[in-house]
Amino acid sequence: MPKPLKIRESGMPEEAAWESFFDAGAAIEQLVGAEGVAGDVVEFGCGYGTFTIPAALRTRGIVTALDIETAMVDRTHQKCRDQELSNVHAEVRDFVAQGTGLGDGTQAHAMIFNLLHIEQPVALLEEAYRVLRDGGRLSVIHWRSDIPTPRGPSLAIRPTPGQCRKWIAEAGFRDVEAVDFESCCPYHFALIARR
Repeated sequence: MPKPLKIRESGMPEEAAWESFFDAGAAIEQLVGAEGVAGDVVEFGCGYGTFTIPAALRTRGIVTALDIETAMVDRTHQKCRDQELSNVHAEVRDFVAQGTGLGDGTQAHAMIFNLLHIEQPVALLEEAYRVLRDGGRLSVIHWRSDIPTPRGPSLAIRPTPGQCRKWIAEAGFRDVEAVDFESCCPYHFALIARR
């Protein structure tokens, strides 16, 4: 039997409160570029679909949106129906214990947002590395630890940008860069890297 998802829980607020912490459309545009993604995208932990929808609007491929919570996947499905988006495959999956279920080198972009406080962050990054094609891009967002934030995991378990850079490199990624996120996501930092 697979082990349960090992995330040191921070709790999800109500959807309206959650979405007030980000300008998700602007965040995705900064992470994928104005030209968007020419291929498939995997999202580790889709939550309410906050970033799923903008990602789906900026890719010519399929967005595979994974979450361990059925209610989160159901909400993402509903948002896709409301937006008449047909390029999202949302699935209930414990991707920490079971992986993504995606083939090697099949994805153009991997999104890991607000998750690297898990017990084994490098293993999750290695799964992203496995499913990304050569030259594929990883984007990481996490709660800042240098300022007070309205939500997020305790400061004691929040990784710093430096820790995340180290883990991303350890997983095999290259060209790790910081993204200026102050205008769209003041409570978060972002990094991008290439496979």
